[in-house]
Order: sequence, then structure tokens, then C-alpha cells
Amino acid sequence: MPNSEKQISGNVIKQIALILLIVILVGLICYNLALFIPSLLGALTLYIISRKYLLYLIEVKNWKPSLAATVIIIATLLVLILPVYWIVDMLIEKLGNAQAYMGKFNAFIDKVHDYVYAQIHVDILSKENLDKLKAAAGKFSTSALSTTFNTFTIIFSMYFILYFMLVDPRKFEKLLTNAAPFKKANINLLGEKIRKMVIANAIGIPVVALGQGIVGLVGYFIFGAPSPVLLFALTFVASMIPIVGAAIVYVPVCIFMIAEGQTGPGLGLAAYCLVVVGLTDNLLRFTLLKKLENIHPLNTVFGIIAGMNIFGFLGLIFGPILVSVTVLLIQVYRNEFSDDDDETPKDIVLPDNDQLEQKVDLII
Repeated sequence: MPNSEKQISGNVIKQIALILLIVILVGLICYNLALFIPSLLGALTLYIISRKYLLYLIEVKNWKPSLAATVIIIATLLVLILPVYWIVDMLIEKLGNAQAYMGKFNAFIDKVHDYVYAQIHVDILSKENLDKLKAAAGKFSTSALSTTFNTFTIIFSMYFILYFMLVDPRKFEKLLTNAAPFKKANINLLGEKIRKMVIANAIGIPVVALGQGIVGLVGYFIFGAPSPVLLFALTFVASMIPIVGAAIVYVPVCIFMIAEGQTGPGLGLAAYCLVVVGLTDNLLRFTLLKKLENIHPLNTVFGIIAGMNIFGFLGLIFGPILVSVTVLLIQVYRNEFSDDDDETPKDIVLPDNDQLEQKVDLII
């Protein structure tokens, strides 16, 4: 075989060198701007949510882009950011006061454990696991206050980035479209799927969690649960976790109340949460999430775990999005480099040639 056939093509070498250079430069940029990654993700999320309203104001109502951007920023701040920030800030403030709450938390856990063991004689949580749980809660409480200050910085820089996305949306979308190294069909697939995933994670899941939290709060007040406002915040956060959901909060609370001698209120709260909170969850998921993207529970579970480690509380939203986008990129990679050139992504119907350029707008 001639030596020339064994040599790597010059074009391949150039392509590999260019890819390596791009990866190095992107890595350097991300490393030095890591502080702003949550802000960038937040800005992209708000842009996707508010895009159609922005285009309506600019292109239909003929508003000035700066005025439309300002209105969108104020609306998202009042409707989306401030309510969630208030709940998270309240939770951080409560749990961040280690001296006031860690003693109560430890007593609460011990009471629940001892009561369960006395009733069924099964050591669900060993002493070693109890100590690990208390240590983890203590570590979280001591580091929670720093998240409060970081959250304000993230929100400020997020809206700074968002403003420049909103004032010229078409140019911003064209920049993303031209930068994506994919076929137009896969750009359409990415845009539509990401839009649905972002709306499902940033709107659908928090709304369902807020509904369960509010309904749970009513029950906590009715049956005299300890610290009902704190339990509301915990229920809101726990409701985002698939499978276990709000039960991870109200079940130990009910057991604690029964162990304290409040058998009637404890059983009443248990029945209320199982029926009313559970019904609220099923109703909202059936009416709201069914209309949005169907996200696999494992994506949510692993996304929350990874997102909380990377972004803190913001990881409740960004984590599942990152996991879902990663899975989607694997699908796009298969579509881009499949041996079958005629293969068409199953999740998308290709538009006619005269509609293809309009469909590219689905990138956001």
C-alpha cells in the first residue's frame, strides 16, 4: 500500500487543530467567566420565556426595542424572579441561622427516629446515618448565607446580559444560528426542544411546586404544624424532586406531631397532605405539564443533584435543563454523523424550502 494512503489528510489535521483551538479558547473563557455562567443561563431562560411577547411588542405594536426590553425585564422580575427569590431567601435565612435551628433540627430528627423505632421496631436510620444526616444539614446551614449574597449578584448580572439580548432579538438569534455547527434541520430540532424544556423546567415545575407549597401551607396552619412558613418553603423545594416530592417534608412532620402527643392533628395533617396536596400535584401535572415537554424523571433527579452542586439553589431549574440538553446533543450528534444520510430526526418534520428560513427562528 502506498505511503500516501497511510498518511492523514491535511484537511483532517487542520480540522482537528481548529477544533482543539476552539475547545481551548472556550475553556479559557468559561474558566475565567465561571462566575457569570449562572447569569448567562438565567438570561437565556428568561429570553426564551419572554421571546414571543417581546417580538409582539416590537414587530406588531411597533414599540421601541429599548422600551419593550424594559417592560419585559420589569414583568419577569415581578412575576418570576421576586416570588421565587423570596421563598428561597426565606429558606436560606431560616436554615442559615445554625445556632437557632440546628438544635431544633437534631431534636426533630431524633424524635421521629425514636418514635418510628418504638412503633415498628425497625431501625430505618442507623445511628451512623443519623449522624451523617445531621452533619450534612449543619454543613448546609453554615454555607447557606453566602448563597444569599451570590444570588443578588447573579440576578443583577443576569438582567444586564438579558437587556442586550432583548434590544436586538433578531440579531441575537442570527448570531446563535450562524454559530451552531449543525444542519438546519438539527438547528430546528435543538431550538424547539430547548424551548419546550426551558418552559417546562422554568415555568411548569416551579408552578406545580408552588401550588403544592401553598396548599400544604394551608394544611400546616389548620392542623398546627410547627413553623408552617418554613415548612411551606421546604415543601416548595421538595415538590420539585420526582417520586418522593413533598412527602419528604410532610411525612416526618406528621410523625413528629404524633410523637409529641398531637395524634389527632398529626393524623389529620397526614390525611390532608395525602389527599389534597397529592390531588393538587396530579391536577397541575395533568393540566399544565401535559401541555409542556415530557421530561423523564431521571433527567430531573440527576439534574437537580448536579445543578445544586454547580449553581446552588438555581440548580433546581438549570440542572435538569443541562442534563436534557446534553441528551439532546447526543441525539443531534447521531443525526449529524449517521452513516445514513437520508435519516431524518424523528422529533421534527422538515418544512418546505420556502418555510425553512422561518423555522430557523425556533432556535429560541
